[in-house]
Amino acid sequence: MKLYVLHENPEWYAPLAGAFDRAGLPHEQWLLGEAAFDLAEEPPAGVYWSRMSASSHTRGHPFAKDQTRGVLAWLESRGRTVVNGRRVLDLEVSKVEQLAALAAAGFDVPRTIAVAGSGELAAAARKLPVPFISKHNQGGKGLGVRKFDSHRDFDAYLAGPDYESPADGITLLQEFLVAAQPRITRVEVVGGEYIYAITADTARGGFQLCPADACAIGTTGPQESLFAVRTGFSHPVIGRYIDFADRHGIGIAGFEFIETADGRLVTYDINTTTNYNAEIEAAAPRSALAAVTGYLGRLLAAERAQG
Repeated sequence: MKLYVLHENPEWYAPLAGAFDRAGLPHEQWLLGEAAFDLAEEPPAGVYWSRMSASSHTRGHPFAKDQTRGVLAWLESRGRTVVNGRRVLDLEVSKVEQLAALAAAGFDVPRTIAVAGSGELAAAARKLPVPFISKHNQGGKGLGVRKFDSHRDFDAYLAGPDYESPADGITLLQEFLVAAQPRITRVEVVGGEYIYAITADTARGGFQLCPADACAIGTTGPQESLFAVRTGFSHPVIGRYIDFADRHGIGIAGFEFIETADGRLVTYDINTTTNYNAEIEAAAPRSALAAVTGYLGRLLAAERAQG
């Protein structure tokens, strides 16, 4: 009996595999997107962890998201223990679903207009004051995020060669949040526990703030890292994120927020395929990788005990 990790990007797997190996946790990758599964068969006994990413289509895996939906439905229908299951995948790949769920739970979220296709984008943008931003509903890695200082600039973008069509056809138009400091904060939650918070420097990193070592965005050495542990961070929002994760079946995730110049704390993203930066792991008071390994190990031990 082992842990099965469902994903499509082997480059992100090495740190996880190393942590699992050190802990003696047996594991296997299931790379999805071009795989075959017989729905008449019983899935192997074990624990399944979905790490399917919203940005999978940018790595040449356009079918990975939808195959993962089917595989997760199969696993859950057969009573397998799944971490970040079918409902969580929907949150991962749709920022509209994230924002709707967060707003329903009472979190402050950015004002957002979701537009299908491109025909109504120019008119919809005029409902927002400038500046504003556009982004893809199915995103990741800052995909499709652009700031516009005028509606004319947005019109020119729509008509020009740089226009990027979103993978699912849905573009989000959002208010531009002016940060009190040039940073965002990401709160890591594993198995119902707060692990640590990190900050990312938006002055240098812009909208592309993937912390994984494999992303290697804007880092030329330890002094140049965009990321830092937010030492001593303690805020009621931590408990609210944990409660939200519990209600939505989210076992492992990073919640991202901006503290604005006018005093708001705005949650704008839930990353359920969170990756951990090696420098942060070395500096943090507690390792997120170790917490993930412990959490999944306990689930696997419980499966073994049930026979």
